Order: sequence, then C-alpha cells, then structure tokens
Amino acid sequence: MIAEMEELLRLLAEDAPGNELSRAARSDPVARELALRIRAGMDASKKREAELSALVDVARELASARDPGGVLDTIVHRARTLIGTDVAYLTLYDAAQGDTFMRATDGSVSAAFQQLRLPLGAGLGGLVAETHKPYWTADYPGDRRFRHTSPIDSAVGEEGLVAICGTPLIVDGAFVGVLFASNRTRRPFSREEVSLLGSLAALAAVTIVQVRAAAETAAALDQLSEAHAGVEHAAAAHDRFAEIVLSGGDVDAIAAALAELLGVWVVLVDATGNELAAAGEADHPPVPWAQSPESGRLTRIGDCWVVAATAKGERLGALVIGGVGELSGADQRIVERAAVVTALVLLFRRQAAEQSRRAQADVLADVLSGTTDPRALADRFRLLGRQKELPKQVVVAVCRGDHSGVLARLSAPLQDKLALAGPYAGDLVLLVAGSDAPKVSRELAEVARRTGVTIAATGPASWGQALVEAHQQAARLVTTMLRLGRSGQSATPDDLGVAGLVGAGEVDIQAHIDHVLGAVVSYDTQRGTDLIGTLEAYFSAGQSPTRAATALHIHPNTVQQRLDRITALLGDNWQLPERALDVQVALRLLKALRG
Repeated sequence: MIAEMEELLRLLAEDAPGNELSRAARSDPVARELALRIRAGMDASKKREAELSALVDVARELASARDPGGVLDTIVHRARTLIGTDVAYLTLYDAAQGDTFMRATDGSVSAAFQQLRLPLGAGLGGLVAETHKPYWTADYPGDRRFRHTSPIDSAVGEEGLVAICGTPLIVDGAFVGVLFASNRTRRPFSREEVSLLGSLAALAAVTIVQVRAAAETAAALDQLSEAHAGVEHAAAAHDRFAEIVLSGGDVDAIAAALAELLGVWVVLVDATGNELAAAGEADHPPVPWAQSPESGRLTRIGDCWVVAATAKGERLGALVIGGVGELSGADQRIVERAAVVTALVLLFRRQAAEQSRRAQADVLADVLSGTTDPRALADRFRLLGRQKELPKQVVVAVCRGDHSGVLARLSAPLQDKLALAGPYAGDLVLLVAGSDAPKVSRELAEVARRTGVTIAATGPASWGQALVEAHQQAARLVTTMLRLGRSGQSATPDDLGVAGLVGAGEVDIQAHIDHVLGAVVSYDTQRGTDLIGTLEAYFSAGQSPTRAATALHIHPNTVQQRLDRITALLGDNWQLPERALDVQVALRLLKALRG
C-alpha cells in the first residue's frame, strides 16, 4: 500500500497523465479517485495559468496599439484563438441609431454577415446589448430564448453559425459594444470560457476607449496646429489688406492680393453687377454675384464662392472667387475680411466722389451764374483734380429729365474731356472741353437713348459771360426740343433748323448756312455746278421738277438728276416739310449774304 502511494505521488510530481495514475492505483479505488481529482485540479490550474498568461499577452499587445481599426482586428483574432472557435466578431454601439453594427470579424466568409446591424433586443447580440449581460447558446437557430428576425437569421445562416457566445464591452458603466465567439457546429460554452471571453472583452473595452481618446486628442492637436497656422495666415492677410488701405490702394489692389494669397481668381462687382476689378485667371465663368446673402458670410454657389461687401447695412458690391474646390475655415475668414475691407474702400470712394460732386456743383453754380472771377476759377479748378489746366473753351450740354444715370453711362473719351458736371436749376449740366458741339451731341445721343433724358449741346464758349449765355441757349433749346416732341434725343441748335435759331441769343448765320447747305455749296465750288440754283428754282416752282426745268430751260430729266445728287448730299429726308423749311430759310440767308 505504501509503495502504491509513493508511486502515485511520484507520478503526480512528474505530471504523469491520468491513465498512468489509474494503472498505478488499480488496487485502491479511493486513492485512484483522489489522485485523479488532484490531477484534474492541477490541469485546471495550468489551463487557468495559460489563459492568464494569454490575457497578459493580449493586454500588452493592445496597449501598444494606436490604430483603432488595428485594435479591433487584434481583439477578434485573440478571442477566436483563446476560445478556440471558428469565428469571432465584434459589434460597436451606434448611439445615434440606437443599435450595434458589425465592425470587425475573424474567420467570417459572408459579406452579408459582415455588414449586419443588430437592433437592441433582437437576436443574441441585441439581447446582450440591451441587458449588458453575457449570453451563450449551443444551438442559436433552435434556441427560442432569443427574438429571431429575418435579417439576423439570414446573415447567421449564410455564415453557417450554430453555437454563439456574446459578452458586453463596458467601461465605467458606458456600453461600448459586444464581443462574440461562435462555432459552425453545436458546442457548449463552459462558464470558464464565458468568463475568459468576458475578461478579454473588459480589456478590449478599455483599450477601445483609450485608443479613441488618443485619436481624438491627436485630431484635436492637428486641428489646433492647423488653426495656429490659419491664424498666422489670416494675420498676414490682415496686414496685407491694412497696408493697401493705409497706402491709399483701391479695390484692384485688394483683388490682386486676395488672388495671390489664396491662389484663386477674383472678381469684384458693384451693387448692380458691373465689374469693378478682377485678378487671377483672365477667363472666368459668369459670376453669381446676385445670389450672395446680405449677411456678409461666404457662400458656395456652384463652382464659385460669393460674399457680399456691405457697409452701414447697404450692399455696395460682392466678391466672387473661383478656381478652388474647398476653402479651409481660415481661408474663408480671409475672404470675408477682404469683403469688409472692400466695402470700406468702396464706401470711401463713394464719399470722395460725393464730395467731389458737391465741390464741382459749387464751382459749376458760380460759373453758370457768372459770379466767379476767371483767375480764381483756375485755382478752384485745379483743386478739383480733374485736369491740370482750365480748358480754354467748353461745350455746354444740358440734360433734362431723370438724369441720375447719365454720368455712369458716359463713354471713356467723353469722361476724359469732362471739365465740370453737376446739377443746376433742376438740370444736369456738363461742361466738355473742346470746340465741337456737334461731335459732343453725337456722343451723347446714345446716352439720351438709353436714359430717356433730353440733351441740348451748345457752344463752344469761353469762361465768363459767353459761357453763361451758352448755358442759357442750351436751356432754351432743351425746352424747344420737348415742345417739338424730340424728348430722349441729343441735338445742337443747328439740328433744329429754324426752331434752333429762335432759341439762340446770338445767331452765327454763316455757321447755320454751312450746317444746312454746306455739302451742296462745297460741291458747286469744287465742280463748277449750280445745284444751289436748282434748289432755288425747285422751291420757287412749288417743288415741281417739271416747272423748275421750264424756268431753268433744261430737260426735266436733268433737273431730276440734279435733285438726286442733292439728296445724296443732304440726305433722304431733305424734302420733308420740316427739313424743307430749314433748307429754304438757309437759301434765303445765303442769297442775302451773297448780295
């Protein structure tokens, strides 16, 4: 007996297998049972030690992980290895939708299973997520403890899973997800296996939260770094814009600076859509300036970014940029700052223009009233900064009607020759440097047509009383034009013929004759013809070519040929009543001058 006991103790010390222990104690059932129990305890202890060692290894591996996706893959791989199942997988909780979704798998082959979502309370995993307690089953398809749903059963069936064990991932009372180990054949899960999976889940939950926190911290640091860089960039832009304003730069400089800072094209338009400045690419699509909100916030419209330039609650224009897909928050603030600076510059420009217009109006009023000394006028004129010297002669143009849009529609050449402009006695008066009133009138004709104002041009006149009288004549001429139904047109006194002479304070008869008959007189002089005589005979005969031919002793066809030549020189409408009267008066004046 003692020998058998010594043999059993030796075998136990040498970690002999159970069958050897049974053979050594065949004669003593009690000793054999006791030896086998000791052996089972030793095996369980070793298994537990191995599991603990594995958990330590897992903890070490998870502690070194930094990528959230890599952590989850490690967790499911270790769960499958430790529990010894066919498949392991992990779902994460989606607080927004109130369910869990498949996030990582190991051993899975079904695409539908890998995309599965589990509502709370549905299936084994949904029950774990709802109760925060572990559940396991040797035969999930036949286990009626769980609420089966078609999507879950279909995905589980496609994966071929039968035995499933799930345990919650919880950190400080907060539910994170569920860790599963499953088999494709029936198998029971021991409490030790459930406990082991729970320990792994606890490690996994802590690691997931820590990695998430580390990732969020890194993202926050990146954002902080980007924000710091953005602040420096914005500060440089602010300094650039401030330098432009302080140095007296205009909106062109702002557009160019913005284009350079952001590498974009820039277009600035005024409140009505007229382009004021552009920089960057020469060709750009039509700009959606009218769609920018009044708030002054940058808005994405199609492929462009648009922001309104407002001041004192008034929209002065809009900045439109393009050639860039997305703008960072810092860059968006730079554009909005540029819009503010642009609004200030536009406001300064308008205030300066208003002051200039008021100053011009004061000088103009003194000029037209004849109260300004010409010597003092030259000094005041130079202070206006329009031209370096006072022009010797000007053409006077009086615009009557709604003249608010006249100045904006003047052509560039006419703008360059504009000496003074402003309101006077309810009209808009323009003083244009030069001596060619008909040319000025022709240039103003399109402005009259587009605005509906009536414009009379007289002169040229020198400064002083002559200019006062030229203005008075233009004012009378405008009144005559309106009475004759010629509103929305531009004309000189000669354009109105006899009616123009009536409104004149002093008549230059030769100039009037030249205006009406100059082309015919020149033709006769150059070719030795007498078209003037034919005209006199034609009107004396009551505009009858036959009677005129009799009076001239020539064939009627010859008279008609001469009349055709006169039409080529005077225009098609010279025989109409109004023009015919002007021609007859000019003929009488010409005859009087020739004696």
